[in-house]
Parts: sequence; C-alpha cells; structure tokens
Amino acid sequence: MRSILVTLVLVLGFFQAHAQEEPTSFSLQEAIDYALKYNYSILNADRDLLDAQKQKWEVIASGLPQISAAVSYQNQLKQPVNQIPAEFFGGEPGTFAEVVFGQPQSVTAFATLTQQIFDGSYIVGVQATQTFLRYSENNKKKTDQEVLQSVVEAYGNVLLAQESVLIFRKNLATLEKNLYETKRIFENGLGDQESVDQLQITFTSVENQLKNAERLEKITLQMLNVLLGREVGSELVLTDKLNELTQSQINYNLLESDLVLENNIDYQIVENLNDQRRLELKLAKSRALPTLNAFVNYGFSGFGEQFNFLQREQDWFASSVLGIDLRVPIFSSLGRSASTQRAKIAYEKAKTQKKETEQLIWLQHETAKSNYILAIEEYNTSKKNLELAERIEGQNQVKYSEGVASSFELRQAQTQLYSAQQEYLQNMVRVINSKTELQNILNK
Repeated sequence: MRSILVTLVLVLGFFQAHAQEEPTSFSLQEAIDYALKYNYSILNADRDLLDAQKQKWEVIASGLPQISAAVSYQNQLKQPVNQIPAEFFGGEPGTFAEVVFGQPQSVTAFATLTQQIFDGSYIVGVQATQTFLRYSENNKKKTDQEVLQSVVEAYGNVLLAQESVLIFRKNLATLEKNLYETKRIFENGLGDQESVDQLQITFTSVENQLKNAERLEKITLQMLNVLLGREVGSELVLTDKLNELTQSQINYNLLESDLVLENNIDYQIVENLNDQRRLELKLAKSRALPTLNAFVNYGFSGFGEQFNFLQREQDWFASSVLGIDLRVPIFSSLGRSASTQRAKIAYEKAKTQKKETEQLIWLQHETAKSNYILAIEEYNTSKKNLELAERIEGQNQVKYSEGVASSFELRQAQTQLYSAQQEYLQNMVRVINSKTELQNILNK
C-alpha cells in the first residue's frame, strides 16, 4: 500500500511539473506578449510604478492626522539640591535652607495628535506626486516599447541566422558536388588545376561562413532568451518564418497615419518634465508662505520613592495641552529668492527642451517613414535580384559542366548569388525592424 501511495505522489508530481513548464515555441507575437510580462526591465518598471504609487500616498499621509505616543521613566540616582531663604521656614534671615524637590522616580506617558492646517509646500507636494505618477506610467510605456522593439529585432536576427545556415548548407552541398566532379575530371587529365583551386577557395570560404552562421544562431537564440526573461540555455523554437513574417509586416496604410504629438511617449515624458519643473517653481515660491499646525496631547504622570508604578495604589496625575503652531518666514538673506530664480531657470530650460523634442519627433517620424519605404523597396528589389542571380548561377553551372564556362566565371556567378542571398535576408529583417520603429513613434 505504501509503495502505491509513493508511486501516485511521484506521478502527480511529474504531471504537475510538466503542467508548469515554460513554453518553448514562440511566434513573434507570442514572444512579445511573453517579454511584456517577464522581461527583466519590464519587471523593474512595474516595481517603479508601484513605488511611485506608494510615494504618492506617503506624501498625502504626511498632511493627515498623525498620532504618536511616548513613555518616559526617570530614576534620579542623586537628586539636585536647591537653596531657598531659611526665613520661609522660620529660620534666621540671610541664611539658606537646603531643599530637595520632588521624588526620585517618575513615569510619564503621553499621546499626541498633530494636524497640519496649512502648508503651501504640502499642496504642491501632492500635485507633484500626481505628476511623478504620470511620469512613472509613461516610463513604463516607454520601457514596453523599447522591449518590444528589442524582441522584434532579436527575433528577426534569429530567423536571419537560421535562414543563413540553411542557405550556406545548400550552397556548400552544391560546391562539394562541383569540387568532387572537377577533381575527377582533373585526375582523368581532362581539366586543369586552376579550376580545382578556384572551387576549393569558394568551398572553404562558404564552409567558414556556415560555421560562423551556426555560432550566430546559438548566440542570437540566447540573446532572445534573455530579452524574454528566460534562463540562458533554455530550449527555444521560433514558429514564424522569415519570409512570411516579412510579408505580414508590409503595411502601406501605416505610411498614411498622421503623427499626433500628444500620443508619442517621448513627448508625454517631456511634458511630465515640464510639469515637474513648473511645480518645483511653485514649491520654491510657497516657502515664503506661513505654515499653521495644531496639536493636542494627553498624558499621565506618576511619582514615587520606589518603583511602585505597577501597583494599583499608585497615584497618577493627568495633564493635557492644546496648541497651535504658526511659523512665518520673514528674512532668509535672499536665500529663498535665489532658490526661486533657480527653479525658474530650470522651468525655462524644460520648456526649451520640450520645443526641441517636438522638432526631433517630427524629424524621427519622417526618417522612420523614409526608412520603412526604402526597406520595402529594397526588399522587393533584392527579391528580383535573387531570382536573377539564381538563374545566372544555374546557367553557369550548366555551361561549366559542358566545358563552355571557366571556373572563374562560375565562381563569379556563385559569389554574386551568395551576395544576393544575404542581401535578400538582410532586407527582410530591415522591413520588420523599420515597421516597428515607425509604430513606436506613432504609438500604435
């Protein structure tokens, strides 16, 4: 019976562990969704936003009623002696009697309630927390955009490396066949050494490029793992294909979208900065206003020759104080004036920075549109060029096998094909990345 229970526990644990396993296959959209939850920068941005919310309440709470309590115990090991005129006690005039006031041990317990009535800096501080919270929210959105763009680029780089590996393997297989046939022809005395050497140079070059592409595939996969917030070395399979993904990223309607500055995250953040500097100026001015606070306390005091304060017969004496504290700043040797001027300068700088940001965003939008158009155009051109290069290389293969074309001409056609292949892959990735960049500027 015990062995059956142990087996059941192990089986349940096995299924539970597998149910909680991380996904290993990702489309681009799935990778983005996963990264927006588990990316390390995203997690810290979420914590920053939560911290801003707590900071907001911390500032608000400082102006709400505050209650504090204190308990004090004193034991005067050597009580102070006071001298008073002896004639008060019927003594000789001009002489003094030594008197000890009070009892050596005492306990005092007080509770104090304080309430802020007016403080200009508190009002500004509450407004500033709202601005800081909006800044944290926008910073979170900015982080989301940056992570999204990084994931798109990393995903494209992995697909690029994988496609490169496949192409280099295909090219290498073709070259290996050509080199084998050329060597056999040369060994039979029907060819020349130069043809063998030309093909050997091309074969070695492509072989090295294949090894490098295989290394890049592993590195880019692990880079994507890090961006997703996963452990380096975790299994990762990409389900999207580079060509299909590129086709889905071509959207001419995006080029017709108007730029709305207020929707751009960088513009929203610089607006937050302006609000912050404006409130800092307001805070500097508020320091010239008076502050008014009220308080009330209530407590008990007990005295004795010995420590008998825990006994019922101990006498306790109540006391209470109600008060108002008004503080009026009068003269600060122009310190407050200098602080206000500095805050005003910072506010003017923020307004200038906002204007500059507006111009830069317009420029970034036009540049991103141009890059996106160019990426699409180059993609279409490179696709046609690849078809031509494949046809030229195929024709030279036939000519070479028939002895019409030289090994040098074949190598030129092959080199042209390999260059067209890489250019085609690179342009597909550019289409994907340039679209993401344009979307981020438009905040779509």
